[in-house]
Amino acid sequence: MFKFFLFISFLFFLNIPVFSSELELEIDPYYTNLGLYIDLGGNEENLGKRSEFEIYSHLLKNIYKPKTLVLETSFNPMPYLGTVIKRNYPDTYKDAYVSDNFNWIKALTAGFEEPWAFSLFLGNVVEFDSIKKEFMGKRKGYSGLLFDFGDYHIRENTLIYDKWFSVEIKLKGEQIIEERSLFWSYRIGAKFHSKRYITDEVFAGIRRQRTDYKRNGLWYENCGAEITASFSKMDLKPIRYLFMIDKKFPFKNKRVAFSLGVGFVWDSYRKYSDLNEYGKKDDFQFIIRPNIEF
Repeated sequence: MFKFFLFISFLFFLNIPVFSSELELEIDPYYTNLGLYIDLGGNEENLGKRSEFEIYSHLLKNIYKPKTLVLETSFNPMPYLGTVIKRNYPDTYKDAYVSDNFNWIKALTAGFEEPWAFSLFLGNVVEFDSIKKEFMGKRKGYSGLLFDFGDYHIRENTLIYDKWFSVEIKLKGEQIIEERSLFWSYRIGAKFHSKRYITDEVFAGIRRQRTDYKRNGLWYENCGAEITASFSKMDLKPIRYLFMIDKKFPFKNKRVAFSLGVGFVWDSYRKYSDLNEYGKKDDFQFIIRPNIEF
């Protein structure tokens, strides 16, 4: 919380014109966050009816024109719960192993590298309408720089103290209307660690989620996918891959859907060069991620 107020004070010190602000809380078992959205001046541009490619092109061309500042603090409940169980209930954690590559507690909590973080996003925001009449509704697209900061990350359900920060170029969008939710995110960046035995990295990621609450006929109407690849900053050798797909099952006559994600995460031993307890052994873990979407 101190860091949050520190950034607010920093804004006033720079005399950045803040025209309006809005708090937004998102509660999720895997990613819960509280964000302060600050308008830096000027009306949000409405692109009208555009295809996704046209929206991406416009956002990238205007990425240097920041209109919004977002300060966010986040907490990942399920990933942190996995560390609590392993630390405080080791027998229960050991009994959860079905095979060398499958521990059901780890499978339900894997995929996130940090238990919490603080973020600063500075970027351009636009509104747009659907190119299809039957899906008319307001949408928003974002492009800009995202800075993340934290003091711990998670390795095999174990908390490791490490002051880290990352910077990335991010392109994202969202559409939230009565019958459908659509989210997309594309990012490329770098992550740096204070501990010398943890490898600094460059990464790229793609995430796309679509939920049609009134339709459940075709596979692409209710599905999502996430792919992230990380490489050593020194030699560009791969040190982490994450792949996950999910399927949504809308509840009848409600704007609620059950989501089930499956996938895997692979971590190279090269990322933790001096952690002798792990040895020269890569870690491969299946992921199972049930959730409820509103």
